Amino acid sequence: MIKNDIALAIEKKSEFNGAKSLLIVETILECLKDALTKKEKVEIRGFGSFKVVAKKTGYGRDIRRKKQIHITQGKRIKFRSGQELKNIAAKS
Repeated sequence: MIKNDIALAIEKKSEFNGAKSLLIVETILECLKDALTKKEKVEIRGFGSFKVVAKKTGYGRDIRRKKQIHITQGKRIKFRSGQELKNIAAKS
């Protein structure tokens, strides 16, 4: 499912037209990006939560060249699914 599919689903389940539905989806995603940029935790009850976590420095292996490589520290976004989403996935 892509962003336009989500907007189409909103359009079918509400009285909003296609352009307004797409604007709603884009606004939600922009708010999510802004919060994660500020390193805030985003929690959507029943769906899950997103948060920015630090990635440690360390060493890995380049299997093609058979050499050890240095992995620099950084940040990544972690998603943890909510209980309702876990239950839906378990039934599928």
